[in-house]
Amino acid sequence: MSAPIEPQNYIYGVNVVQIEDLRVSRGLTRRPTSSCKHRKLVYDHNERRIWCSDCETEVEAFDAFEGLVSMFSAAAGRIKRREAELAEAEQFQARSRAAKVMDEAWRSTKTAPLCPHCNTAILPDDVVGGVAKASKALVLAARKRASDK
Repeated sequence: MSAPIEPQNYIYGVNVVQIEDLRVSRGLTRRPTSSCKHRKLVYDHNERRIWCSDCETEVEAFDAFEGLVSMFSAAAGRIKRREAELAEAEQFQARSRAAKVMDEAWRSTKTAPLCPHCNTAILPDDVVGGVAKASKALVLAARKRASDK
């Protein structure tokens, strides 16, 4: 939203047209822009002025404030992106106890976890392409039948 324009009293006609007022009404500024980005600002408390140590020109308070705000908003954006990345990483983290036990067993360099039924080693390469699945109800029924015999 642009700054409000001061209303002029044109009842008696306009005698003098100031070019600055036309520039402001079109959204342009009266102040010339500088080619220096004023990255190294010096805030002098004694003289109550702000100047750039690169080009040694005096910087207006609004421009210095705008630079500070843009730096802080960029930092806040980086923090929010990092927070979103961490939340996504936490979401995909292994949460079940069984997955944590298997992950810890696979981290061992000298041993590998064994299948509880056939006692063969299960290596990470065995499950990289996916795992075969079965109905839990069918597996539990088969185990119950095997234990009843």
